[in-house]
Amino acid sequence: MIPSPAKWWRLVLSVAVALSCLNFSASGQDTTAEPLKALRARADLGDADAQYNLGMAYLNGQGVPQDYKEALRWWQKAADQGNVKAQANLGYMYNEGQGVPQDYKEAVRWYRKAGDHGSAMAQINLGNMYHRGQGGPQDYKEAVHWYRLAADQGEVLAQGKLANMYELGQGVPQDYKEAARWYRLAAEQGDASAQERLGMMYEEGQGVSQDYKESVRWYRLVADRGKASAQYFLGFMYHEGKGVPQDYKESVRWYRLAAEQEDVSAQIGLGSTYFEGQGVTQDYIQAHMWFNLAGARGGAMGALAIEGRERAARKMTLEQIAEAQRLAREWKPPSAK
Repeated sequence: MIPSPAKWWRLVLSVAVALSCLNFSASGQDTTAEPLKALRARADLGDADAQYNLGMAYLNGQGVPQDYKEALRWWQKAADQGNVKAQANLGYMYNEGQGVPQDYKEAVRWYRKAGDHGSAMAQINLGNMYHRGQGGPQDYKEAVHWYRLAADQGEVLAQGKLANMYELGQGVPQDYKEAARWYRLAAEQGDASAQERLGMMYEEGQGVSQDYKESVRWYRLVADRGKASAQYFLGFMYHEGKGVPQDYKESVRWYRLAAEQEDVSAQIGLGSTYFEGQGVTQDYIQAHMWFNLAGARGGAMGALAIEGRERAARKMTLEQIAEAQRLAREWKPPSAK
């Protein structure tokens, strides 16, 4: 009854792709170190750095009311003088429609100016624009080009994005070894998504020699930080005895942590352990409840959960089914209590 991580590999990949399209936000130094009056005076005299910092003050509401239009106005002045950070932030404002009507073409124009001068933030965001086909035709090769520029600067987010492109074969020939190499670089900088992906590659033997112990090591790093999907994967490894001695109780512990965060696979896993009595006392009511919660999520995994629920129901009295349904209706994740 318990689904293998390999069975929903593509689902996890789709999440990774979605995450690869997030943007770096506008950024810069804290402007509170310089009195606002002096900062404005320098900005009025045409100092590009002061104009940039004054824009940051308006963005963050530091010493002035938060005002995206004013932030944009000062960054425009600085960008016109070649201030790279202001150019990157202008791209972001046009991209998000903050202080100005959303305009992807204008966002691409400013990101490119900053990216050509080495701004990693702009390079990553420009890669995202090409990846999504915003501001121009979708172009994975261009996305890879800009991600690589930022990744070569050691930007962890870009390294993860580039790894994902190699894994999926988008803009480059599919190359699991190269994907693993970039995931490792990001993982060693502490990126949780890259650590989890590297754990999966070790489990599946993609781009690296299959090594369950190494897979468990990477999963645990992420699971200990509270990421539900990694907690599920670690629970699965304990359930199957891959990379660790088989330990149903430890499997249940990790499944429960993820299930309480509403991870559908973990809810199915926990339902299965109650159904089989593995690591817990066999309890069809609990099994039915967890399958029911997972089934409500829909999709392929939901269908699998409903199958488990019906299997449990066949072993239950009507009173037990009613109790399981009540528990499912009343259940709330611990974070919501």
